[in-house]
Amino acid sequence: MKIEIDEGSGFCFGVTTAIKKAEEELAKTGSLYCLGDIVHNGMECERLRQLGLITIERNDLHKLHNVKVLLRAHGEPPETYALAEKNNIEIIDATCPVVLQLQRRIKRESERPQLVIFGKNGHAEVLGLVGQTEGRAIVVESLEDVKTKLDFTKDIVLYSQTTKSLDEFHDIVNYIQSHISDGVDFKSYDTICRQVANRMPNISDFAKRHDLILFVAGAKSSNGHVLYEECKRVNKQTKLIEGPDEIQAEWLEGIQTIGICGATSTPKWLMEQCMEKINMLQRP
Repeated sequence: MKIEIDEGSGFCFGVTTAIKKAEEELAKTGSLYCLGDIVHNGMECERLRQLGLITIERNDLHKLHNVKVLLRAHGEPPETYALAEKNNIEIIDATCPVVLQLQRRIKRESERPQLVIFGKNGHAEVLGLVGQTEGRAIVVESLEDVKTKLDFTKDIVLYSQTTKSLDEFHDIVNYIQSHISDGVDFKSYDTICRQVANRMPNISDFAKRHDLILFVAGAKSSNGHVLYEECKRVNKQTKLIEGPDEIQAEWLEGIQTIGICGATSTPKWLMEQCMEKINMLQRP
């Protein structure tokens, strides 16, 4: 049986940088707070917890004083920085440069009557983006949201969460263009990260090459959900797993080639563990 790990899968630049900053600080002090899960992968979070990373929620930040707190790649709204300054918290800022640039663009447009963000409500990145507008931005998760939430008689400016589907974004742009009233201004900005967007065609090609695909991703990974659905679309024999313990021996029966791939939040070491588990299941 041939097993291949997708070379294009694994941490994106932003996640790699955030984890490197955490590891560097933990090597020096043995302890560090992180606001929210540093990455949407439970096993990687557990690895870092064992090194001393303490994950906190927003409510916990109010109680902390005179400590260091890592801000993950997803970014944070302005009030997080203001609270950190008030409580004498030293920020280790690991906001992804792509997200940071998007935050700045949205802040400049924050007075627009209909500033729209295509993204997932409650997602960490989206909370940071909406925060740049003091809560005025309209979040749309789907084409149905566009139909019910927007006023097509008023100007619209559209941005996207960096990890959303490029095809879905284009569908939304096309719908607005065909329904906007005459004389009303509509501007759309494709702010989807190309490191993420380019994975879609690559992972599609990868999924076609194998009899069975094991897609490894954490349950919270928004990017993982999008990429998994693409794998499933081109290869019905695609299984979504969080780790090697979920692999079932019966999946391997009659299989000649297995492809292992994952999200931008999936560590390479976890995919390698999945390959080891397959090899173990094949042993007599």
